[in-house]
Amino acid sequence: MNGRKADTAGPLLLGVRHHGPGSARAVRAVLEEARPAAVLIEGPPEADALVPLAAEKDMRPPVALLAHAVDEPGRSAFWPLAEFSPEWVALRWALEHEVPARFIDLPAAHTLAWEDDENPGPGAGDDVRVDPLGMLAEAAGYDDAERWWEDVVEHRGVGEGDAVAPFTALEEAMTALREEYGSGGHRRDLVREAHMRLQVRAARREFEDGVAVVCGAWHVPALRHKATVAADRALLKGLPKVKTDMTWVPWTHRRLSRTSGYGAGIDSPGWYGHLFDAPDRPVERWLTKVAGLLRAEDRIVSSAHVIEAVRLAETLAALRGRPLPGLSETTDAVRAVMCEGSDVPLALVHDRLVVGDVLGEVPATAPAVPLQRDLARIQRRLRLKPEAGERELELDLRKETDAERGRLLHRLRLLGIGWGEPAAARGGTGTFRETWRLRWEPELSVRVAEAGVWGTTVLAASTARAEADAVGARGLAEVTGLAERCLLASLPEALPTVMRILTDRAALDTDVGHLAQALPALVRSLRYGDVRGTDTAALAEVAAGLAERVFVGLPPACAALDADAADEMRRHVDAVHGAVGLLGDAPAPGHGKLRARWQSVLRTLSARDTVPGVIRGRSVRLLLDDGELQQDEAARLMGLVLSPGTPPADAAAWIEGFVGGGSGGGLLLVHDERLLGLVDVWLTGVPAEAFTDVLPLLRRTFSAYEPEVRRTLGELVRRGPGARGGTAAAVSGVPGFAPDPDTARADAVLPVLRLLLGLDGEDGEDEEARDGLAGVTG
Repeated sequence: MNGRKADTAGPLLLGVRHHGPGSARAVRAVLEEARPAAVLIEGPPEADALVPLAAEKDMRPPVALLAHAVDEPGRSAFWPLAEFSPEWVALRWALEHEVPARFIDLPAAHTLAWEDDENPGPGAGDDVRVDPLGMLAEAAGYDDAERWWEDVVEHRGVGEGDAVAPFTALEEAMTALREEYGSGGHRRDLVREAHMRLQVRAARREFEDGVAVVCGAWHVPALRHKATVAADRALLKGLPKVKTDMTWVPWTHRRLSRTSGYGAGIDSPGWYGHLFDAPDRPVERWLTKVAGLLRAEDRIVSSAHVIEAVRLAETLAALRGRPLPGLSETTDAVRAVMCEGSDVPLALVHDRLVVGDVLGEVPATAPAVPLQRDLARIQRRLRLKPEAGERELELDLRKETDAERGRLLHRLRLLGIGWGEPAAARGGTGTFRETWRLRWEPELSVRVAEAGVWGTTVLAASTARAEADAVGARGLAEVTGLAERCLLASLPEALPTVMRILTDRAALDTDVGHLAQALPALVRSLRYGDVRGTDTAALAEVAAGLAERVFVGLPPACAALDADAADEMRRHVDAVHGAVGLLGDAPAPGHGKLRARWQSVLRTLSARDTVPGVIRGRSVRLLLDDGELQQDEAARLMGLVLSPGTPPADAAAWIEGFVGGGSGGGLLLVHDERLLGLVDVWLTGVPAEAFTDVLPLLRRTFSAYEPEVRRTLGELVRRGPGARGGTAAAVSGVPGFAPDPDTARADAVLPVLRLLLGLDGEDGEDEEARDGLAGVTG
């Protein structure tokens, strides 16, 4: 058999499009008709031992063959297979009919060792790279290869004439292209095809002419070519080689939309899966599926919408000269009928249905590195199933199962396996809560294989990786961040190494910026260790020593800075302030003295003229927020800075430091008319020639405020200084507000307040309720 039903002189060559449902249906029909004695499939021969696993009940596509170099797991390749892939259909047919199935492409041992830049491959030359489907679509008058393929192959029903006919026609077209373009600029193809010819010859010696070959249509003319055995072996001589391991791994529809190991990504795997699965009326079934998705998103879509969308899709196909509506026609119909012309819900349809998040499964008996087996065991125990779709996981670390889940996710992140990413917790900011965004990507299987070099269990591997990262860390902040991650991941055996390196680096580093950058992570580690019951005494000592060095070195380090350096140092001041605040609650020796020392540093920074205005302003603000400075004193300092003798740019920087940076400075100006008045008077007195210099700073400061705060400030300024006489004066004249409190209206809430406070309404309790209200609104 040679691809034509009447010719039985050669193998049955079935040229397909990888991941093409039309090709898959046609392959199944031909195999049912021809009943070959063996099926040869384009793919790495090392996978032959894995073929029986495709028949396991726990094997559910999409899946992929994963090959990786044993000594360098990061060097890897995938060969994805979906339910609608012709190769998968051929593989399953062979297993169901107890027919040998073998992979015949170039071995993965050569593929992984063969770097394109080092060896472009025999015959590659300077050919122009050719897209075969694109060339055929252009010859047929199509500007879209996908649309041409749908019309010619996907919309051709099985049973319409000779089952082999489409393969014969495609072979003739590819033969013409190969005669014109040779290898088409596709590197390695000549070598791969030589290997495939050798494998086909060997199979024919064993099974005579009862051999069917399923491969990319581009390769069919080369496999038909009568090359000598010596010539083919010469092409394969001297190829680089590495030791490889191979297994099955889960894959996703979303990953099928990218270029794969077959070099053939598809744009619409969900749509192709639907075409393969739909027994009849694919357009009607598809649009019904779309309607169900939109209804689930609370959009009003009725059966009448579905009927009208079907009619519109069929009309569009007729107008465009297509045999049946394709994805473009159904998409246009959905946009017009179900989405009212909006692309927003249409994007959801594309994401959920056209592409999709279907995740395959592989049986537990599939080969895996020891680390993968340990991870799978932990996932089962903790009931954390890998899923392709993104989901949020909220953990309460006071619960043992949740604590173990958090430790696992942190350990995987240390190993570079980004299954989960930390997210902001919705239920609170306490250290006993963690929120994660989970999404399992197929590439993570490679990351697990890579991480296998560090150990056979997740705990051992993450411990070894943390120690190695500490030794190779380039900066102090990197080591302190690693200490934090070790505590989060609960790696007590790695901590001594990390702490030793941290102590050495901290003692040698004299850059105040580096020390200030490292301190917050170290202090956070103390809090995490406290929550997780870890002994952090050594960390506390290092943190306290680091803080003292920052206190000594910060004032001189803040002198003579340009604008960018001053802004960066202001961020360091904020970070140190937050760290000292946390350290006050941590078991650090002499932590009370640390807080007093830090306040002394802030006073020094606020009073030195050589310190940039943005740092002086922020120091005053931090002291004010901590209650170490009275508002009268803050107003006096602001008045001095905003006096005519201060350069406008320096005054603007001081204002930015005092009320900018997202520190709630807007509300401070709203509630303190003296500070607002000082800013107002200064701003109106800035000389015209200096105003353009200070405007960017002021705009950056005030644009960070909430819209309501900016609106209130604008109203206060509009009414002028006479209207700003405290809170009551600030709101007088605004509709709904009176100059004085309305006690009668205030008393109306007392019955509800009594219920909230558990009072019985006895005499004197109204006064107690009023006191409670004052405490709440305070």
